[in-house]
Amino acid sequence: MTLAAGTMREFWVSSGHQLARRAEGGGLAATDELLQAYLARPELAPPPEACAAERALHARLMQAPRAAVTPDELATLADEDARENWGFLLRFRDLLFGAPTIEAAYLKLMRGPVDLPPIFVDHLTHLILRNALDGADDPFVLRAGELFFRPQQASLVEGALTLADVETVATMGRPVSPLQAMLAGAAPSLDVMTADNAWTYWSRSDAFSMALPLGAEPRARAGLAAALTRWIAHLTGLQARIEPVARFDAPDWRWFVGLDAEGAKLGDRLWRGEALTQAESGRIVCLLSATLAPDPRLDAARAGRPFPMILGMSAANTFRLKPQNAIFGLPWAKGSVPQ
Repeated sequence: MTLAAGTMREFWVSSGHQLARRAEGGGLAATDELLQAYLARPELAPPPEACAAERALHARLMQAPRAAVTPDELATLADEDARENWGFLLRFRDLLFGAPTIEAAYLKLMRGPVDLPPIFVDHLTHLILRNALDGADDPFVLRAGELFFRPQQASLVEGALTLADVETVATMGRPVSPLQAMLAGAAPSLDVMTADNAWTYWSRSDAFSMALPLGAEPRARAGLAAALTRWIAHLTGLQARIEPVARFDAPDWRWFVGLDAEGAKLGDRLWRGEALTQAESGRIVCLLSATLAPDPRLDAARAGRPFPMILGMSAANTFRLKPQNAIFGLPWAKGSVPQ
């Protein structure tokens, strides 16, 4: 299925990108409506047994999301978990409204220390990548983009490595949430993406219910390379050429990017000149070759030279891609790491 010229399809509505404002330069800026969507989350909506102070705080912020909240006011909340959740939300709020764009807030957070739970980091990634991929028309690129903010389970399907969303796998056969029911219309049905059914992704992108045949389908690997290219360009302005490879032939591994914890460990082994065991080699999900166009912000000795990017998986065949590594792991010149 192809789209008519000029036609754009919606995807990842759950990112909340419609609630953000387009900022100068192509980034997104936080809005009151975006914060109100967070306040409506189950973790923050006061339960029936919530104390009066928590209900009052929630009601006030729903009306004025940027209203000041003092530490003393937070301390009056009776429930310890509620105090912690509200503390996270307020730090997140201050991060978003304290930066010119959501992209700038993400870079600031990733420079550390990261003092927010993964759910906040994943949502920022989801939102920013939705912006970076705006106008994308290849479902394989979009499905590969899910790796940036959704943990994956790897398995062999007809002998080829296939990736499925961890949460979707866990909920198979169990009731879906009201949001899933609204967006997907039914309990998730996990289908392996193919050239024939890829068009169905547009109607189910928020269900995260398509498995990615990374080992069997070249378009899946090319999709991951394309998503990484768009991510790097959007957040840094750097132009990269990234392509999947079966192996990376180089006299040394003096520079590499580990795209997840296991990929970083495997890269360290190769950097030290150690050979990988067969089991370790089998934990490489995808190997890519990246080349950055010359840029004054890059180490001049590294710009223009290919280097490997490695995505690995744990012994339990799961992984969580760390898209921040694709930014901060690049060969920046001293003092040029993106701010």
